[in-house]
Amino acid sequence: MSTALTLPGLGSRLQQFYRLTKPRVVALIVFTAVIGMFLATPGWVPLQPLLAATVGIALVAGAAAVINCLVEQKLDALMARTRARPLPMGQLTSVQALMFAGLIGGLGLWMLHALVNPLTMWLTFATFVGYAVIYTVLLKPATPQNIVIGGASGAMPPVLGWAAVTGEVSHEALLLFLIIFAWTPPHFWALALYRKHEYAKAGLPMLPVTHGDKFTQLHVFLYTIILVAVTLMPFAVQMCGFIYLVGAVALGGLFLWYAWLLYVEYSDALARKTFRYSIVYLTALFAVLLVDHYVPW
Repeated sequence: MSTALTLPGLGSRLQQFYRLTKPRVVALIVFTAVIGMFLATPGWVPLQPLLAATVGIALVAGAAAVINCLVEQKLDALMARTRARPLPMGQLTSVQALMFAGLIGGLGLWMLHALVNPLTMWLTFATFVGYAVIYTVLLKPATPQNIVIGGASGAMPPVLGWAAVTGEVSHEALLLFLIIFAWTPPHFWALALYRKHEYAKAGLPMLPVTHGDKFTQLHVFLYTIILVAVTLMPFAVQMCGFIYLVGAVALGGLFLWYAWLLYVEYSDALARKTFRYSIVYLTALFAVLLVDHYVPW
C-alpha cells in the first residue's frame, strides 16, 4: 500500500527532473546531430554509433540545460516565461539539480567515449563547457553580444554527429555548424524583442534592452541575410544538390520576409511569429538536407 501511495509522487519528481533538461531544446539539438550523422556517410549509419551518439549527446545536452537552470534560477523567478520551472518553484533543490546534471552528463560522456569515439566525447564536453559555463555564467549577464558569441556552442550538434560517424571534422561539418551559428542571433533576438521587459527586469543585457528595438530589428534582418547566404554554401561547394537549393531558397525567402516585416512594421505578435517560424525554418532546412542527401537530383 505504501508503495502505491508513493508512485504518484515519484512520477511527479521524475517529471520535474525531466523538465530541467529543457526537452524541446534538446530535441532540436539531437535532431540536427542525427542529421549530421546521416550526412557524414553515403549509406546508412551503423546502428551502434547512431544509437550511442544520439543518447550520449542528448544526455550531455540535458545536463547542460540543467546547469543553465541551476545558475539562472533567481533570474528565472523574475520572468513569466521561466518562473514555473522546478527550481524557482522550489520543487527541486540546487543540490538535487547538480547531482542530476552530474549523473546524466557523466553517463553521456562515458557512452560517447566507450561506444562512439574519443573525439566525439571531447567535442561534446567542450560544447557543454561552452554553453553551461562560458555562455551561461560569463557571457549572458555581461554583453548584448552573448547570443552571437555563445551561439558557437549551440551550433555544434551536427559537428558532433559528423564526428560520431567519421571520427573527424570536415569542411562539410563546419558548413553545418556555420548555418546554425548564423541562425542563432535572429532566432533569439526575435524572442528578446517581445520579452524585452522581462529581460530588463532580470537585469540581462539583451540587445533590445541595451540598444533598443529598432537597432535589434535591423540586426535581425541583417543577420537573416547572412543566414540565407550561408545556407547557399553547401550547394556552392557541391555538398548538396538542387533539392536542397530549392528548399533553402524557399525557406530563407520566407524568413527574410518575416525579418523585413519585423523591421518596417514591428509588433510583439509578429516577433512571436518570427521566433516560432525560425524553429520551423531550421528543422525544415535540416530535413531538406537529409532528403537531398538520399535523393540526388
